[in-house]
Amino acid sequence: DTEKFGGRKWPGAVLRLAMLKTHYRQPIDWTISSLEDAENTLLAWTESIEGFDASEPDEKFLEALMDDLNTHAAISRLFQLNNMKEMPKFKASLAILGFKLSDRLHREAFAGEKQRAINEYISARNDARAAKDWKESDRIRDELAAMGVTIKDNKDGTTSWEVKR
Repeated sequence: DTEKFGGRKWPGAVLRLAMLKTHYRQPIDWTISSLEDAENTLLAWTESIEGFDASEPDEKFLEALMDDLNTHAAISRLFQLNNMKEMPKFKASLAILGFKLSDRLHREAFAGEKQRAINEYISARNDARAAKDWKESDRIRDELAAMGVTIKDNKDGTTSWEVKR
């Protein structure tokens, strides 16, 4: 609930993934970078499982957990399942670790400071477009794209934005 770490709040799923990526006998990498990596991973996973129903969890995933609670190996297996497009098993395995991903994660990840920053960029871009400063307008659009944001424009300026899918 605090904004003391990294100047923002972190969704619980992000904290959970950052912890689970490390074997319980090893120190956890509590850095802003590791949390941002976990957040980006969860956003990508959320997009991957959209529209799929869960099946039975993956056997190799379960074996990793039963091998001295090897969450590092289990998370590695999740990456493999995602890459192999085994979405029903992937989704079921995620749920075992408490990851019931939904569009809510997208909203949480872009809430607060990020959303305010995005709106400030869009306002500055609209000002640049009004002044016919196309170079600055393009620079801001590219910066938003690097943040994972797609903008929608019309003749009056930017009308909306969304998280890239």
